[in-house]
Amino acid sequence: MEITLAMIKELRESTHAGVMDCKKALLQSNGDFAAAEKVLKEMGLAAVAKRVDRSTNEGRVTILQKDNKFVMVDITCETDFVAKNNEFINLGKNVAEKILSEGYTQIEQPLVEMVNGLIATINENMKVKRFALMECGPNQYVATYIHGEGKIGVLIRFNADDPKILSDEAFKDFAFKCALQVCAQDPMYLDGKDVPKDYCDEQLGIFRKQVESLDKPENVKEGIVRGKLSKHLGEICLNQQVFDFDNPDGLTVEKLFAKFNKDHGCKTSIESFVRYRAGGND
Repeated sequence: MEITLAMIKELRESTHAGVMDCKKALLQSNGDFAAAEKVLKEMGLAAVAKRVDRSTNEGRVTILQKDNKFVMVDITCETDFVAKNNEFINLGKNVAEKILSEGYTQIEQPLVEMVNGLIATINENMKVKRFALMECGPNQYVATYIHGEGKIGVLIRFNADDPKILSDEAFKDFAFKCALQVCAQDPMYLDGKDVPKDYCDEQLGIFRKQVESLDKPENVKEGIVRGKLSKHLGEICLNQQVFDFDNPDGLTVEKLFAKFNKDHGCKTSIESFVRYRAGGND
C-alpha cells in the first residue's frame, strides 16, 4: 500500500509523533491507522526507557487555580531549550488541570503517562518531580508568583480574622510582595519557633567551633554564638527576615504585619508557603 503525505500528516496530527516515525509506523502497519498508532506507542515507550536515566536538572514550574484550590507543579526536563518549548509549557498546564480535576494528592500513573507521551515526541527525558496543593478557606487568601518563565514558583497562604480585609487592595499588594519575598530570599521556615531543635543545636556547635580560639571570657563567647544563631534564624525564617519592598525602616516581615494590622484594624498573618525552583530540591 502506498503511504501518502496526507496519511502521514493525519497520523502526525493525531499522535504528535515525528514525520519519519509516522511514515515508519504506517509502512510497518501497511497503512492501518489503528495499528500504526499502536506501533508509535510502542516506539514511544521504548524511547522513554532509553532516556529514563538521563538527568533532568531543568524544567518549569506551573501554577493553576480552580475555584478555591491551587496547585503548583514542577516538571523537569534535560535542557532549558525544552523548558521553553510550547508543548512542554502546555504539558505543565494539562498536568495541573488533571491534578485538580481528579483530586490527586500524589503522583499517579495517568500523570506519568502524560509526560511519557511528550518524551516520545520530543526525545528528551522528563518527569513530574513534585506538586503542592493549597486550599483557600473563607478567612484565607492565597497569593501566587511565577518568576523567570517558570524558574521559581511560590504559593503563600494568609489568615485573617475578618474576610473583608482580603479584598482590600492594600492587603493584596502586601500579600503579593510577601510572595516576592519568598521567591527572592528562599526562607526555609515560616518562623523561628518552627525550626527543629536538632538543627539549632547543630548550628550552635558550628558557631562554638568558630569562636573557640577567641581570647575572650566564655560568657562573651557564648553571647557571640547566640548572636550568630539569632542572625542565622533571621536569614532562614520568613517572619524574621527583613522585608525587601517599600521598607525604609528595615522592619522584619512579622513587624510589618503588626504595623499593617494596627493601621487597618485587623489581624492577618502568614499561615504557610511553598517555594519550588524548577529542577532543584527547594
